[in-house]
Order: sequence, then structure tokens, then C-alpha cells
Amino acid sequence: MSEKHASTALLLASAFTVAMAGLDSARADKPEQEKCFGVALKGKNDCAAGPGTSCAGTSKADYQGNAWKFVPKGTCLSMTTPKGNGSLEPIKN
Repeated sequence: MSEKHASTALLLASAFTVAMAGLDSARADKPEQEKCFGVALKGKNDCAAGPGTSCAGTSKADYQGNAWKFVPKGTCLSMTTPKGNGSLEPIKN
């Protein structure tokens, strides 16, 4: 390997290491997340909105029981909506 190629490889490896370290610190700043069913507004779910939908942003109604939203871990069950509290499992409507 030529000196030029070795220098380029070292530079790329260093840049990758710095980028990965930045991702780890960004994750540390965010609380752990959990899926909370029944708290998303129409079209604002993160995923799982039942038959006839594909995923994120496809819930058909506010607080749809089979649609979930990511929330900080430990907060789901205390979230209240006009239809009741959030749930860690799908809610049958």
C-alpha cells in the first residue's frame, strides 16, 4: 500500500470513529423509548395501525387502540386520552 493510500485509509478510519462516538453520545441524551398504544393522533402514529394501513402515519382515527407511538419509557400507562390511558399492548376498540 502506498503512503498516500495508507494516509487516506487512516483519515477515513478516524472520521468513522469520530462519527460513531457522536452517535453514542446522541443516544445517551435520549431516554429509552417504549411503544404506547392508543395515544397517537390520526395520522401521527409511529407504526402498527391495523388492517388496511402500512405503518407510520397511517392511523385512521385519534387514539386508535392498535396504533402506537414511541414515548419515554415508563410514561405510557400514565398518559391519558379521551378514550382512557395509554397501553403497552394493543387496545381492542
